[in-house]
Amino acid sequence: MPEKTFKLEIVTPERVVLQQDAVSVIVPGSEGSLGILASHAPLMAELTVGEIRIRDASGHEERLAISGGFMEVSSNMVRILADTAEKSEEIDVHRAEEAVARAKERLSMADTEIDMVRAEAALKRAVNRLRVARGE
Repeated sequence: MPEKTFKLEIVTPERVVLQQDAVSVIVPGSEGSLGILASHAPLMAELTVGEIRIRDASGHEERLAISGGFMEVSSNMVRILADTAEKSEEIDVHRAEEAVARAKERLSMADTEIDMVRAEAALKRAVNRLRVARGE
């Protein structure tokens, strides 16, 4: 018996990243990970830096790195409005490694609390991109 699916759409301010049918999606909610299956109750959730995992009816799993946003679940449709979102194969590992190094350097030189918060956020985003790209 085929698994039930739902419509999934992931968009950023720049582009539509993904539109497909999915069996499940796991997202990084601000209060912890959330798993969504077909016929899920209506829901709105804030998302944080992390990984989205999507499984389709054939069992294929797709991974994306996001840097926050919101998710709406309604009428067997999941819409994710992300600040940024990249599929694992789109991530430039060398560029992400350079971003990690820059963020670590900024952290060591931060002279204000604001600088420290921004550097920590940049480091978290860069490490997440690396994790997703490497399949960790």
